[in-house]
Amino acid sequence: MTSPAPLVDQFQRCISYLRLSVTDRCDLRCAYCMPERMAFLPRKEVLSLEELHRLALGFIARGITKLRLTGGEPLVRRDMIELVRALGRKLGEGLEELTLTTNGTRLAEFAEDIFAAGVRRINVSLDTLDRETFKRLSRRDSLPQVLEGLRAAKAAGLRVKLNTVALKGVNEAEIPDIIAWAHGQGFDATLIEVMPLGEVEEDRFDHYLPLMAVRADLERRWTLAPSGHRTGGPARYWDVRETGGRLGLITPLTNNFCDGCNRVRVTATGQLYACLGGDERVDLRAALRGPDPDMALSQALDVAMRIKPARHHFTIEAPGAAPALARHMSMTGG
Repeated sequence: MTSPAPLVDQFQRCISYLRLSVTDRCDLRCAYCMPERMAFLPRKEVLSLEELHRLALGFIARGITKLRLTGGEPLVRRDMIELVRALGRKLGEGLEELTLTTNGTRLAEFAEDIFAAGVRRINVSLDTLDRETFKRLSRRDSLPQVLEGLRAAKAAGLRVKLNTVALKGVNEAEIPDIIAWAHGQGFDATLIEVMPLGEVEEDRFDHYLPLMAVRADLERRWTLAPSGHRTGGPARYWDVRETGGRLGLITPLTNNFCDGCNRVRVTATGQLYACLGGDERVDLRAALRGPDPDMALSQALDVAMRIKPARHHFTIEAPGAAPALARHMSMTGG
């Protein structure tokens, strides 16, 4: 019996990394991500945990070696830890790494279980260490819970990378302090340019902060040496001599990184988006719920490889401009 063909797109990029959203729901309302009155999906449209597991196994069979669970906020989904445990059993059997992106509000409850399931590294989104700024940005007073969750993750043995969206006029002045604090805790830190996805109340142009400018400012403060470290994602890393830590930069707007893209994303409703910055998609839910799910899923993945574009086309060109795509980041899966 022949093994299923690996996932290779029309540009000969090998796809080995799946970002799988388990829910579009979130317990925060970060202003750059979604509106305060966000309309979440009806639960009947969301894949069951069994369907998510079957889908993940189908990807692993086609050569996916890294799987990141995302949301919304994945840890708000009921029985989410059961999916983590089930997928953790595939580690060493095709799956090389199982990771998670979270806002950290429920990490204190789940950190030990996550580690026990085989997860060794997580990303935690944290845009500020100031409680009032956090409250204003996320519309929730949850910074104490996030910090408690980070302590629990560290105590459980999880390696942590903080993801910080760089926002002009919001956390711009605080960025060096966030990096220094993260490195002092033994965490990596990654900065991300704000992405123009979905309608929100504020104008993203007002808060767009090119990371080239941030890096230049940091280099006046510290010594940054290019690092060969890679995690499978789009970040490029620097070692910061003075802090002893690692800094990543994700630059979807100022420095396109698509030539080496190895990723696809699947929403909680089973829509495979071949590119975060495009509308190209394949309906995997229909495949999973059809008469021959395994065959239909494999065929759908072949289609996805044919439609994956060469690159995304994010821009934030002018005040008041419409977002690049109508869907919110929480729908696509972080």
